[in-house]
Amino acid sequence: MSERRNALTPDALAMVDTIARTGSFAAAARELGKVPSALTYSVRQLEDALDVLLFDRSSRQAQLTAAGSELLHEGRRLLQEMDAVANRVRRVASGWETMLSISLEDILSQPTMFELVEAFCGICDTQDDRVQGGTGTRLRLRSDVLAGTWEALVSGQVDLAIGVAGEHANPGGIELRPLGDLAFVFCVAPHHPLAAIDTPLVDAQLVHHRAVAVADTAQRLTPITVNLLPGQDVLTVPSMRSKLEALLRGLGCGFVPEPMARVHLQAGHLVQKETVRGARVGTLYYAWRAERGAFGIGRALQWWLTQLESPVTRRALLERHAGPLDG
Repeated sequence: MSERRNALTPDALAMVDTIARTGSFAAAARELGKVPSALTYSVRQLEDALDVLLFDRSSRQAQLTAAGSELLHEGRRLLQEMDAVANRVRRVASGWETMLSISLEDILSQPTMFELVEAFCGICDTQDDRVQGGTGTRLRLRSDVLAGTWEALVSGQVDLAIGVAGEHANPGGIELRPLGDLAFVFCVAPHHPLAAIDTPLVDAQLVHHRAVAVADTAQRLTPITVNLLPGQDVLTVPSMRSKLEALLRGLGCGFVPEPMARVHLQAGHLVQKETVRGARVGTLYYAWRAERGAFGIGRALQWWLTQLESPVTRRALLERHAGPLDG
């Protein structure tokens, strides 16, 4: 039993994950900076220690066996927990975290986010207990899309995720609070063929026109696909702002957050179309990992959670794209 346990190292689990994700030993070796023969040898050592076959050698692709699939599933969960534990330990060490990582869903307001960052940096710069030579907490911001925002939190890559959907399975220990509802509108450019149709659009019409979709940034969780039809041509872009640019150029059609499209709709650069599917409204949340024990959460994370308690801040994150909020 100890031999099997010693074989299941984080590096071994990450190796299996990389091979499964890239689809071949050669591609995984390139990503891991190893030669294929060394990677093959490491896999065989792991298989010998566990006394199972992890990959089907009869296929040219790296196909997992049933045992391999189970190891991949549980291994990913273990790696996420290891990352999360390391981050929690780091936070407990001091009142102000050494670093605070935040994932912001791509559809939220960047101007509002940077106003919050500016205020936070001002607080840190005036703390008496800041670390020597710098502020008490360094910020690390990242932008994620769909399931990628949730994955960043549960994997321990970030401490706070702003803009997650509520349908994800909670592994436990994650606190969620409502950020607010966000309406989406179906838009096309004025010169797009769908712009001339007066009746609500049906799927039989939409399937013949290219959709513009934003790529989910999730690497381990199952990526989310929204409002795409079987057989429909798709242009995949990296961000909602890229999607807006593609729609403005008439390169396709698709749903975008109403606050992001509002200025373009008012200027006539985009046309809103009704669909038989009706209006789409998504509820977003902000989430963080609840801390256990006497230390609780760090002071930096607490500052951000306090800001997010404000209805004005939450509304600004959802709506402020073109300028200050009315009223």
